[in-house]
Amino acid sequence: MARLTLWRWGVLGLAALYFLVPLAASVVFTIDVPGQGITFDAYTRIFGTEGFVSSLLLSLGLAAATIALVLLLTVPAAVALRLGAARWRPVVEVVCSLPLVVPPIAFVAGIGTVLKWGPEHLSRTPLFQTFVAIQNPDFPFILVLAYVVMALPFVFRALDSGLRSVDVRTLVEAARSCGANWPQALIRAVLPNLRGALLNASFLTLALVLGEFTVAQLLGFQPFAVWIVNVSGSQAQLSVAVSVLSLLVTWLMLLALAGFGGRIPKDSRS
Repeated sequence: MARLTLWRWGVLGLAALYFLVPLAASVVFTIDVPGQGITFDAYTRIFGTEGFVSSLLLSLGLAAATIALVLLLTVPAAVALRLGAARWRPVVEVVCSLPLVVPPIAFVAGIGTVLKWGPEHLSRTPLFQTFVAIQNPDFPFILVLAYVVMALPFVFRALDSGLRSVDVRTLVEAARSCGANWPQALIRAVLPNLRGALLNASFLTLALVLGEFTVAQLLGFQPFAVWIVNVSGSQAQLSVAVSVLSLLVTWLMLLALAGFGGRIPKDSRS
């Protein structure tokens, strides 16, 4: 038993070194300026740098829209699979796993082909304005659609794990026997018992949107991740400082999520 405990601590120590050493090196790079010594100028200049606020707000808006849309699609589907559509489960699992198989570069190439095809063939139809609207640089909804597809594997797995710990059929039947319709049964009986799973799915989607670079860059938009890469060419210390700060914020959000999920009242799970 003692040998097993020692082995676990060894693995945890190696994992900590793997993550903390690069992070520490990045912090040293941002605060140790040759000829000036230790300075936090890179961190103090973050909020005043051109494009920081706009790109961050754009990414947060895209993340909010992506979370709302992907949950709207996956929650009813996951609940339906648990209630009586189990024969469709292999199909849904394959569809939700496809984004893990298709490389992002191939995915964005397909999106670009469709966006080029649309204006040429639909220029005289009302759908032409739709193609123009979803590519609005102020809020490119095409990125939301792409991020929904990319987030499907993570969201579906998180929701499926949460549903496995809940007797969905009993909850729905109890709500229906009290006079609730199907939407009310889902919102008032099922969703409160999936708070932890919904939080996990939302956090994973937020992390994906904030860190996604390939699709946004190749489609010509500049959310937060693209801005960090663009600013790194002229202000390397600033870009690394932003990356370190965003990583720390992500960790804090993860800890807050774990603490919030752990305080779910027991009666809401029953």
